[in-house]
Amino acid sequence: MPFWTWAAPAAAWLVLLLPASLTGSGVHATAAGLALIATVFAAVYHAEVVAHRTGEPFGTLVLAVAVTVIDVALIVSVMISAPTEKMGLARDTVFAAVMIVMNGIVGLCLLLGGIRHHQQGFQAHGANAGLAVLAALTTLTLVLPNLVATASGPMFNTSQLVFAGFVSLVLYCAYVFVQTVSHRDDFLTPETGDQHQHAASPSNRAAVISGCLLVVALVAVVGLAKSLTPAVEGAIRWFGLPEAVVGIVIAAVVLLPECVAALRAANANRLQTSLNLALGSVLAAMA
Repeated sequence: MPFWTWAAPAAAWLVLLLPASLTGSGVHATAAGLALIATVFAAVYHAEVVAHRTGEPFGTLVLAVAVTVIDVALIVSVMISAPTEKMGLARDTVFAAVMIVMNGIVGLCLLLGGIRHHQQGFQAHGANAGLAVLAALTTLTLVLPNLVATASGPMFNTSQLVFAGFVSLVLYCAYVFVQTVSHRDDFLTPETGDQHQHAASPSNRAAVISGCLLVVALVAVVGLAKSLTPAVEGAIRWFGLPEAVVGIVIAAVVLLPECVAALRAANANRLQTSLNLALGSVLAAMA
């Protein structure tokens, strides 16, 4: 295991555990930003080790589910500090995640893969399944509240919220079942199937260590992102930008590990893995 893959998360935690008297300065913000970037790359490395051991398409679920749990924790922690002012943060973050994935990550993967390999193959049935569930979840969570709102603002009441949450969970579980059980072949890279040809599979011990370090790295990413939130909000106010930009920043930071992993997969001529990562991440976030 390379030195930097565990040193980066360790440095991130050192920055997070600095005394309160040393935080909030420009030096701290710079250190937090550098540690955040390094830890993202470390998280991608450990996610790829786990994915290599478990095989596709199970490997892509590891990073998607882990990042989604951390994403929810970050949003909740920010909203608890100011529940009235941050009421729309979750909606803004989810909407930003859809935009970043569909217009940013997928587009960059297609562009990078096309430039390097000229022509890449992927499973249309697998991509269509992800897009179909994404369309349903987007309509349910972002469009329907504007049509059935019983109070001011695009919000569900309690019964509608329970129904939307239940349907979202059912749709996501159905997608995971299709991806991993009933139609698993539709989510495998056509050229290589379920095997990695360029490296031996890591041992169980290496996979367990990488799995633990992945969780440590992702939690550190969220902690650093939260510590940088006041600086980001100050910059947004200074530039006169709308508060919804905070949701875009949170979504971009949380999706950064998956973006790097998807780009690396496209560069390695595994476009299907890139699509699994991109679509799986936004579906998990919305569900």
